[in-house]
Amino acid sequence: MVKESIPKEGQVIKIQSYKHDGNIHRVWSETTILKGTSHVIIGGNNRTLVTESDGRTWVTREPAIVYFHSEYWFNVICMFREDGVYYYCNLSSPFVCDEEAIKYIDYDLDIKVYPSGKYHLLDEDEYKQHMKQMNYPKDIDVILRRNVDILQQWIERKKGPFAPDFIKVWQERFHSIDRRNS
Repeated sequence: MVKESIPKEGQVIKIQSYKHDGNIHRVWSETTILKGTSHVIIGGNNRTLVTESDGRTWVTREPAIVYFHSEYWFNVICMFREDGVYYYCNLSSPFVCDEEAIKYIDYDLDIKVYPSGKYHLLDEDEYKQHMKQMNYPKDIDVILRRNVDILQQWIERKKGPFAPDFIKVWQERFHSIDRRNS
């Protein structure tokens, strides 16, 4: 059994996303930890190698801040582009972290938030397909639907990672830690 651990500020760690059936979905090769507690992990990455389940690889295009919470069934990626901050929110299991990586189960549904504040729920067809294929229990569906609502409230109220101060603080922290690690 793998021992859970809390990553330390400045530590570089992988992020591993799984599917409900236990198969690996996607791996980000490195993320720098900006804050690590038993409830919240905030990290930063830039031009990070990502490996898909089929072995294909790609590199992220822009700096990003990632936000994980142990009590919510979603995580948030804040991507910094020339025209503003975009958010990609994965409906997922709460994270677990061990010495190898930050890990979670990806449940297909996503919300994309644009710099204007507009947002869209994505991948509902994929969610329905995987729900049948992988036999998601009914209680998982109820939890995920409730967390879609919570996430939409956070977006509309600019709470958590959607707060303007969140972006400013963690982007500055990432740059200062990134410079120290170079």
